[in-house]
Amino acid sequence: MEASGNVIGVLGTTLPVFIGVTWVLAGFASYMTGQALANTWKPMWQVVVYCILLGFADRFLTFSLFGGELLSITGYIIDTLVLLAIGTFGYRFNQVRKMASQYPWLYERTGLISWRQKGG
Repeated sequence: MEASGNVIGVLGTTLPVFIGVTWVLAGFASYMTGQALANTWKPMWQVVVYCILLGFADRFLTFSLFGGELLSITGYIIDTLVLLAIGTFGYRFNQVRKMASQYPWLYERTGLISWRQKGG
């Protein structure tokens, strides 16, 4: 019981709500934001700005739908860091895909989130 109380105190909500709202719902929105910004050649700093705003929306949804703490600073920071990780992964993954497919004579994919110049 004590461990569950610590999770609620840190996250501002229960673990299932955190997983459902932050990882699934807001995480999907964060990934799609990163994908959209990469596909339109926007800079990565915009992913950070949008994920910070998504963190506010995530905290509000947690509060309004599931009775979580609205003003939980640690909950907001953890939610936003998770969304930043998902959003920047989505950005980088799609940027690499785009670079390797649009410029196949210049670049080749070397991993999930990396590419290199061909022949050099």
